[in-house]
Amino acid sequence: MHLLIQLTVMVVAFISHEHKGVAQYVQPYTSIVVPVIKHTDAAKPLYSVQIMTSFANSQYMKANFLIDIDAPLIWHDCILKWNISPGSCPSNTLCTSPVSCEEDYCTDVRTTYSNQNPSCPPVTNSSTLPGWGYCTCPVNVVDPVTGVCVQALLNYDDFTVNTSNGRNVFSGLYGPSPNAACAPTSSFESFPVNVTGVMAFSSSPYALPAYLYQPLKKILALCLPSNSSAPGVLFFGNGPYSLLPHSDVDLRSLLSYTPLLKQPDSFGYFIDVKSIVIKHVSIDIPEHTTTKFSTTEAYTTLRTDIYNRVIQTFSMATIGIPHAKPVAPFTLCFRTFNIGIRVGLMFPDMDFSLPDGKKWTISPTNSMKQITKDVVCLAIVDGGVASHEHAIVIGTFQFEDNFIVFDLENSTFGFSSSLLGEQTSCSNFNFTLTDIT
Repeated sequence: MHLLIQLTVMVVAFISHEHKGVAQYVQPYTSIVVPVIKHTDAAKPLYSVQIMTSFANSQYMKANFLIDIDAPLIWHDCILKWNISPGSCPSNTLCTSPVSCEEDYCTDVRTTYSNQNPSCPPVTNSSTLPGWGYCTCPVNVVDPVTGVCVQALLNYDDFTVNTSNGRNVFSGLYGPSPNAACAPTSSFESFPVNVTGVMAFSSSPYALPAYLYQPLKKILALCLPSNSSAPGVLFFGNGPYSLLPHSDVDLRSLLSYTPLLKQPDSFGYFIDVKSIVIKHVSIDIPEHTTTKFSTTEAYTTLRTDIYNRVIQTFSMATIGIPHAKPVAPFTLCFRTFNIGIRVGLMFPDMDFSLPDGKKWTISPTNSMKQITKDVVCLAIVDGGVASHEHAIVIGTFQFEDNFIVFDLENSTFGFSSSLLGEQTSCSNFNFTLTDIT
């Protein structure tokens, strides 16, 4: 079934040049689309996408995967079977085909993409499947919630997603067949309820984007919801992209762009932040300082030297607002119960100054975390004196209800400011299923 979907996608994308004057076939879709769910029942807020995993009893099974734009490969709750046939897979279990330890793919992942942390268990070729006769291929992956190493077995996988024109969800399907890895059910105890996998959207050759082909462009567009009651949206492919009630507005018209940077030994996404500006006061960022994006860290983290200057500047900019007792993990909190104006009007914007004079404005909606009815805190965390990886890590709270684009075709990062100022939000995509015409 999945192979048929993949072949269909490739065949209809074929353009015939046999005869001059033959009209070029144009796909009705420009992207694939999946809903994004916010979870607040784990140790930190996390976001998942729901993806169809297998076809059984005339319907697709679905699973929820954490969004991870840094992970080198996909891994999830499944088991390996070398002789998958109708009825051979246990009920409510996803069965996939194994990768042998003798295959080049196994060697490549182990030496390049498997986690090499000393705390990870050693990988061996000692495990086999009953009746198969070949060794399986264990690799190490990292739980993005706890940071703990998990050993998983490489597989041949199949996923299915809906296509879209950026305004509607089509009934037409797209079926990528990536290599991934199966981990035991116990590996997902730290995950939100009903989330049983990690979907890698990084630049790794084993992340999902590497398995998505024409007519899809290598462009990841992400719109994280600010609450759990309605989904946000993730597109992979070219625009247009639109949200209700302004279905005639292409969200790309709201974007500014800055170059995406690469860092050694990482498949994540990085930009160059020159300074952080709060109420016309500029906090310069040291040269050669990297800024990383994370979909598994809840709040923006700053190295201590940068953090202290931001806290001091923000305190001066809000000198008339009474402070409240700090609420972990935040250190700068305010009382708002006796001030009769909206929080958004009380606190200043925070601008990330970028190359070429660009700036990404973080509005109070994305910088101030409401703790109680009467207390809000500056949602920035101290990353320590010697942040072991990156001086600035931009977390998901700062993404919520912003439309962001990782354009891998042109190596650029596109960003809006808060969509609330445009009278819409990330929860306003029209997920009503539409037949392709």
